[in-house]
Amino acid sequence: MKFDKIGVIDFGGQYAHLIATKVRRLNVYSEIRQPDDPIEKFTGYKGIIISGSPSLSSFGEDSEYNKRIYELDIPILGFCFGHQEIAKHYGGRVINGGREWGETKFRILKKGHPLFEGLSEVESVFMSHFDSVDAVGESFEEYGISYLAEGKEIHRFAAIGSDKYKRYGFQFHPEVDDTVNGDKMIANFVFNICRCTPNWTMDEFIKQQMEKIRYQVKDKSVFLLVSGGVDSTVAAVLLKEILGAERLRLLHIDNGLMRKGESRKVLERLKRLGFEQNLFFKDASNIFIDALKEVYEPEKKRRIIGDTFIDVFTKEAERLDISSYLLGQGTIYPDTIETGGTKRADTIKTHHNRVPVIQKMIEEGRIVEPLSELYKVEVREIGLRLGIDEDLINRHPFPGPGLGVRVLCNDGRDDLSDMAGIEKNVTEFLSPFNTDAIVLPVKSVGVKADLRSYERPVLFNSGYSEKIFEIASDLLAKIKGINRCVVNISPYKIRTAKPLKAYITKKRLDLLREIDDIVNSILHHRGVYNKIWQCPVVIVPVSLNERGEEMVVIRPVLSERAMTAKAAFLPGEVIKDISEAILKFKEISGVAIDITSKPPGTIEWE
Repeated sequence: MKFDKIGVIDFGGQYAHLIATKVRRLNVYSEIRQPDDPIEKFTGYKGIIISGSPSLSSFGEDSEYNKRIYELDIPILGFCFGHQEIAKHYGGRVINGGREWGETKFRILKKGHPLFEGLSEVESVFMSHFDSVDAVGESFEEYGISYLAEGKEIHRFAAIGSDKYKRYGFQFHPEVDDTVNGDKMIANFVFNICRCTPNWTMDEFIKQQMEKIRYQVKDKSVFLLVSGGVDSTVAAVLLKEILGAERLRLLHIDNGLMRKGESRKVLERLKRLGFEQNLFFKDASNIFIDALKEVYEPEKKRRIIGDTFIDVFTKEAERLDISSYLLGQGTIYPDTIETGGTKRADTIKTHHNRVPVIQKMIEEGRIVEPLSELYKVEVREIGLRLGIDEDLINRHPFPGPGLGVRVLCNDGRDDLSDMAGIEKNVTEFLSPFNTDAIVLPVKSVGVKADLRSYERPVLFNSGYSEKIFEIASDLLAKIKGINRCVVNISPYKIRTAKPLKAYITKKRLDLLREIDDIVNSILHHRGVYNKIWQCPVVIVPVSLNERGEEMVVIRPVLSERAMTAKAAFLPGEVIKDISEAILKFKEISGVAIDITSKPPGTIEWE
């Protein structure tokens, strides 16, 4: 059957693959193309969408791509960087300025245009950029403007277009779920502008993936690493469907970074799914903890965890006499894109299944990843189709490196020279709001305009309220050097914060395991667990008010695909229960709740 197709040009933005996924969800086939592909690769498409990028269009970065695409007689729509490149190519101007990220209001000036069919005059959209369009060329019009709130900093040219050339651009990202009606905007382009027919389905995608795996594996067998989470479990059941149980072996490794009682539960679940005969277990806790001794830098921790996984796997494969098997992983797309796994993507954080040794094995054709083009929401959909229990499918995601990225470390040699300047700017910004905050003497990983940031969090002493979310969002957009905001939920004001030297130890891991278990039990008890996407619990080696040695941060978020996220607002009784339970531990100096969206903060702190 012949399908209408949309091409997505991937300039390395965090959401390029998400664009293709969103188009496919409209039952229209979509493919990723590279900017320097020959023009012949673009034949047969009904339209093209150009992604965002970590590059700056204003400085001409990444400008050496195949501009013959603009000669094609098909519609082209650009998002963020793509929007800027379209404006520039047709005589407009792009400047380095007018940065925005997070939720923004978008006012449509071109009401009645097919791109905006079914939309309100004002829409809530998601921005993440340093550059802006400030002029358009001949035959182009300004289709919309953006602003944070009425009367606040209006940015022009948030949407542009030319019906003459069939070229359009959005400064925002309609592909992310935070753009409330972004799916409708993409649908308007696909159906109203490109005139596509919706005749492609998820069942067709699954069929294609099965054929692809059969072709790759041929007559070999697969040895699959299973953490027991949603991704690896779905990968296991899908590979069993494709290859048969006799050609599949499963290995669960306890890396010492698991949650309380997790390995025992994982093995029980996998046995219930019919993997009892080919399921192997290795307790490598001491190996991992020894490898992480006196390591504090987040990227180094992730790489060590990934490399150690492969060392343990290799030795187990030799012991079990299955070294000739291909290695299977439950990798999903965010793992790849955040690790800089496409040609132009920036490394936000290296996932354990994307360390250099794995990349080499991928190049050699020795890795099998049936889910690598999917997001969590699609993985869950496939899992339900495969008959996996709904309780497992709806479990909160858990990072591959486990608690290794939730136990923050410090070597005691932090350069705090930037603190005074940041605190001064934060204090001045907050003065009209009758609130106070301190800058924490630690750093966490974030993402800004498709680039990795490693900057400081700000701790608010003000009460936890929806108003503080608004203030925090504005603060993060305006003040340099910060990428995260947390609110103190301890029953006392935080006046001082002192960083302490600390590394990963079994004692710290056991402490976090207990606290994490308590937090999740409270979320279940209060009926909140299934209402949020995830709730990481982090311990930070900071003494607050010269008491204790660990600060605890809880991070409840709402998301669909983990590429963007909003901080979830928890009810007061949940906050009270969590704070009281955690502060019973003598090691704890205080408790805070993270209220940062992604971007600028990643879901995990490391």
